[in-house]
Amino acid sequence: MAPIRIDWDKIAHPDIVLQRFPSRRSVVYSTKGLVAASQPLAVAAGLEILNKGGNAADAAVATSAALNVTEPSCCGIGGDAFCLFYDAKDKTVKALNGSGHSPRKLTLEYARSRGLTGRAIPLTDLNSVTVPGAAAAWVDTVDKFGSGNVTVADVLDPAIRLAEEGVPVSEIHGLSWMRSEQLLKNASPNGDEMLLNGKAPRPGEIIRLPTLAQTFREVATHGKDGFYKGRVAAAIVEVIKNKGGVMELEDLAAHETTFVEPIKYTYANEVSMYECPPNGQGLTALVALGILESLQEQGIVKPLLEMEHNSAEYLHVLIEALRLAFADTQWYVADPDVEHVPVEKLLSKEYLASRAKLINPLKTNPEVVHYGRVTLPTIRTRFTSLASHSFISSNNSVEHYIQSNYAGFGTGAIPKGCGFTLQNRGSGFVLDANHPNSLKGGKRPYHTICPSLVLRNEELFFSFGVMGGFMQPQGHLQVLQCMLRGFTPQEALDSPRFCISAGSPDTQTGSTGNAGDINSEVYIEEGIPKETVEKLRAMGHDARVANGFERSRMGRGQVIQKLVDPSGRFVWAAGSDLRADGHAAPQI
Repeated sequence: MAPIRIDWDKIAHPDIVLQRFPSRRSVVYSTKGLVAASQPLAVAAGLEILNKGGNAADAAVATSAALNVTEPSCCGIGGDAFCLFYDAKDKTVKALNGSGHSPRKLTLEYARSRGLTGRAIPLTDLNSVTVPGAAAAWVDTVDKFGSGNVTVADVLDPAIRLAEEGVPVSEIHGLSWMRSEQLLKNASPNGDEMLLNGKAPRPGEIIRLPTLAQTFREVATHGKDGFYKGRVAAAIVEVIKNKGGVMELEDLAAHETTFVEPIKYTYANEVSMYECPPNGQGLTALVALGILESLQEQGIVKPLLEMEHNSAEYLHVLIEALRLAFADTQWYVADPDVEHVPVEKLLSKEYLASRAKLINPLKTNPEVVHYGRVTLPTIRTRFTSLASHSFISSNNSVEHYIQSNYAGFGTGAIPKGCGFTLQNRGSGFVLDANHPNSLKGGKRPYHTICPSLVLRNEELFFSFGVMGGFMQPQGHLQVLQCMLRGFTPQEALDSPRFCISAGSPDTQTGSTGNAGDINSEVYIEEGIPKETVEKLRAMGHDARVANGFERSRMGRGQVIQKLVDPSGRFVWAAGSDLRADGHAAPQI
């Protein structure tokens, strides 16, 4: 009997197979290590390193490298990475910023000379490529937080094998690959390095990425120099310059990972949520959380836990708090080495109380401005960035690692013989000299990546995140509130979500611009009753239902929670988002 094959070319629309969610998932428990990520083979890579004696940090890098092979339209060595690491030895949270700078020669004047008159660098313009930070972040994570039992070469070995031997493409990711097929063909002469016989691989088809394996071997052998100097660096500069970019070898050679102090907000004098500081946007979630607490303290709304979950009353308050938070952070979040970011001011009780007073519990407030009292400019680009993240627990410690190319495959440009695409994080800059996040040479842009960790009474509560561009802090707020209600990690991720004005990826056209701002549309995920959506519209929200492929707006989350059983032994409990291909898996 001939094998059964699916003719993916005859599928009219990805909604046919995507986001129907016909199955359910259980919480995954473990008394040893545990890995949760958006792709099963990447989870297996992390478990392999745990079994070799690696710790959470080692396994997180192994998983992240494997995600580059299995989900290259989301993340990779051509992008950036951030992480939070909970060290059980001293009960502290440590942070790593693995984002890169713009080329030194890339000025606002140069961008204007190329005819860029909009508010952002277009996604497919190779001047949007900032120095990729993921490679250095991987090496530095192993060196700084790793166990010492495994080397960088050991940690990269599973990903190298996957790339050389080939991986069967997962269902949801395969559909994303199909949507970006033309981008890969158009962006550089090397599109075939990441295609299968000239086409995007379909779900279930096996693709080999031998040139990506060669890139990984350079890093395994030479460390950071294997990426930021030599063959790979030269190929990066060549493809960028051939498309009118100004990246130089010196820009790559000068890159360094930054170890930073995480920022936090303590809610209800008990629960502390940690985020990476700017230039990441995790501050948005903390400001929104502080506004929610002030709303309850001032009696403007009743306690959130007394509201029906995902009722119109409940959703309205969260939406309004996030709109106010974004009004501040989309103005102030920038590279703190270049611009002052008033983190303490934004998280002060007095300021949060003043913001909370702007919320009407019965209707929307159309006048949202940041505290400098200047009308918020629209800087949001018209897509949701794609990212992959991994959560690893071992030896009572947890690592949350998240990496991204920004818009899907990023620019889609592949340095010759390297097997990865270059990110377009530079599209996060604003082409306005008066804006704190304005484009400058040697500067880091506003960054959407934001891992999170939560402590309760100074003890680890859970590690979590929800990838997806500007959805990320929105997902943090919603999943956190679910966990505070006593939801299991899987229930918290399964719960339908909303997303404020985060457009769908448009990686084929690379378009950017003013498709909406934080005062416009709110997407409500299918599963929330129609009556609730109608009530939100009556309160003034431009509420729209997201179903099918639109549900990708809601991001993809992972959660690992620490529990203690009656005998006093700790147990890890994990959930993995049903909006992705992955799962959580325990170590035995």
